[in-house]
Amino acid sequence: MKYDFTTIMDRAGHDAEAVEHIPMKGAQVKDGFSRIPMWVADMNFPTLPSILEAIEDRLKHPHFGYFRLSNQYYESIINWHKDRFDVTGMGRADIGYENGVLGCVSSSVQAFTAPGEAVLLHSPTYIGFTKTIENIGRKIVLSDLKRDADGVWRMDYEDMERKLRKHHIHCVIFCSPHNPAGRVWKRGELEKAMELYKKYDCVVISDEIWADLTMPGHTHIPLQTISEEARNRTIGVYAPSKTFNLAGLTGAYHVIYNSYLRDRVEKLSGASHYNSCNVLSMHALVGAYKPEGREWVDELREVLNENIEYAYNYITSHFEGVSLAKPEGTYMLFLDCRQWCVEHQKTLEELLRAGIEVGVIWQDGRPFHGEYSIRLNLALSYELVKEAMERLDKYVFAEETIQK
Repeated sequence: MKYDFTTIMDRAGHDAEAVEHIPMKGAQVKDGFSRIPMWVADMNFPTLPSILEAIEDRLKHPHFGYFRLSNQYYESIINWHKDRFDVTGMGRADIGYENGVLGCVSSSVQAFTAPGEAVLLHSPTYIGFTKTIENIGRKIVLSDLKRDADGVWRMDYEDMERKLRKHHIHCVIFCSPHNPAGRVWKRGELEKAMELYKKYDCVVISDEIWADLTMPGHTHIPLQTISEEARNRTIGVYAPSKTFNLAGLTGAYHVIYNSYLRDRVEKLSGASHYNSCNVLSMHALVGAYKPEGREWVDELREVLNENIEYAYNYITSHFEGVSLAKPEGTYMLFLDCRQWCVEHQKTLEELLRAGIEVGVIWQDGRPFHGEYSIRLNLALSYELVKEAMERLDKYVFAEETIQK
């Protein structure tokens, strides 16, 4: 490969939450075990060199005064969506900067709902959606995704319609590709969902931050491209942060074609006078969406797919009582440990703690509405993924270990 996805970066002491923090109160890594960060959704890979070059070039100019988003910024987004997702008809006016995807979610929900009003989400649910909606005083209504006979997560359209009708819902949050389930929705699934959203006159906030990270055989379809109805009913939200590991630089953007939706969202998001871009974040996006970025992402997807294949096969063949769906996109696994916990009379807390003690820093899935679930990040070197699986096998799930 042209780019480096094998070097094991030492992120300690470099502002990395993934390695500096353990997401479980009181849990500690035992002596003799290194930390393998597999929780918060960032990557343990060096970012794309052209991003660093773009930032370094800007740093050569010793001024950081007020600025406006450049033509190159907008053109980079338009060309990226055209090349990667076959999007046509996107113009500069349709694009708006956002400090983060959740900031846009918050502004959009406030623009189109009243306090106390219900918003529909799928479960399992990205924890950021839950916290955002609760913080602004809206009601969360969940429609559970169901795993079919092949283990694939599916939308339950009857349940969705029942809850849209019962709770008089006119605003939904859609996640595509889905975090943490890892589904990459097919066109027919998106069309059927949009039929319901149209029937109940819903504004759709579509978080598509994972759009670039799909596995072989799966293609992301922007919800707004499904139909003219979807184009005018949907607020699409994107960012280069997941794709290129830029979360610490902050910077997302919305794509809204309907001027009525756009004007209301921008009014809410601009009210604080704080939703404005950092100049280095702007140059980072331009550096990311260069031709080199296209090549880098294609290589990254190969690496992630190899990690997913290995981890999925290892877990399903070694960890009896743990089930999961193979992700079609993202780099997250969502483990269902219910059977294992029941059979071994262990709580999820005990299981989580056991993994952390041997350096596998994984994440409690309950805040994502998975009662016995653990979320696991695979965006790190193949060697570390193997090491993590072997530690879990030897020290956590091994029968002789459990009996001690």
